[in-house]
Amino acid sequence: MLRFQCSQLVFDRIDPLVQPGVAPAAHMHQIVGGNSFNVSMPSATLDPATASTCTTCDFVDDLSNYWTANLYFRARNNTFQRVPQMVNLGLRGREGVTVYYIPPYDGVGRVTAFPKGFRMLVGDPGLRGEQGMQRQICHRCFTTMEQEPFGGAPCVGPMDTFELPSKMCGGGIRTTITFPTCWDGKNLDSPNHKDHVAYPVSSTFERGGRCPASHPVPVPQLMYEVMWDTTPFNDASLWPEDGSQPFTYSMGDGTGYGQHGDYIFGWKDGALQKAMDQRCFGNTCRGLETQSADVSTSCSVPQAVQEPVSGWLEELPGGMAVTYQ
Repeated sequence: MLRFQCSQLVFDRIDPLVQPGVAPAAHMHQIVGGNSFNVSMPSATLDPATASTCTTCDFVDDLSNYWTANLYFRARNNTFQRVPQMVNLGLRGREGVTVYYIPPYDGVGRVTAFPKGFRMLVGDPGLRGEQGMQRQICHRCFTTMEQEPFGGAPCVGPMDTFELPSKMCGGGIRTTITFPTCWDGKNLDSPNHKDHVAYPVSSTFERGGRCPASHPVPVPQLMYEVMWDTTPFNDASLWPEDGSQPFTYSMGDGTGYGQHGDYIFGWKDGALQKAMDQRCFGNTCRGLETQSADVSTSCSVPQAVQEPVSGWLEELPGGMAVTYQ
C-alpha cells in the first residue's frame, strides 16, 4: 500500500466539490495536494495533474486534492483555537493528512486506478448521530505520543469510536476516513458525489470485500488519517466547567459524526496505476519520483476567503454554532 504525507496547502472556507463557485462556503476545511485548488474546479476544464505546478504530497506525480473539516478546541470562556495536526510516524512535513492507497487482497481482481476527472465524497457534515453514517469513519484516542494503543484495522474494534473522544488523550486523537472501493465503471462523479461508488458486499476492512453488481470495478481503497495534537489542551482549567465536549469540527459538529472527506483525483497519467500494479509500499515506489519535505512544504496557495483560522477566536470561522444533536 502507498502511505505518504500530504502537508498543509491552505486553510480555507471554500469547497469546489460540494459548493463550487461559492466563497465563502458553509464551513472551513484543511486542504492538501496540488496548488490548482480553488473555489471552482469543473472536471471538464480543469485537470489538477496539468493545472498544478506543485504539490504538498510526497509523490511529485500526485497533484490530487484531499480535504477534511478542521478540529477546534472550545475553552471554558467559549473561545476557540484550531487544533494543530501532527505528522504521522515515519513521515516528514507540516501538519496535513496521511494518505493511503491500498490495493485489494489477492483474488479480488486487478485494481483499476481512478481515471482523469474522478472525484468523490465520503461522510455527511450534517450528521450528529450514528444513524446514516457511512462506514469506516472513526476516531482513536492515543494515550502516548508513540500512538498507543497501536495496531489493528481502524474502525472495527473497541479502540475506535464514531464519536469524538470526550476525555484528555495523552497522545492526541486520530481521525480515520475511508472511502468506498467499488466504482460503477462509467461515471466520474454523481450529483451527491457518492452514488457512482459503493462499498463491498461484505468485509470489515473494505479492501477484502466483493464488489456489488451495480459497481463491479474494484478501485484503490483511499484512506485519510489526520493526527490531531490535542495535548496542548490537556489542562483541566481550560475545559468547560459543565463537563461538555470541548472539541468540535469546523462545521460546528461537537459529536464527531459529521466528519467527512473530499477527493479530486489528480495523478499524472498512469502513475497511480503503476503504483497499484507494483503494489508499492510506503512513500517510495519504483519509477515514481518523490520530493523532500522542504520542497513539499514550500507549495501553498493564498486563502480565497480572508479570515483568521488560528489563534484564540471568538467564534468558529463563518460563525458556525456548535451542535450536539
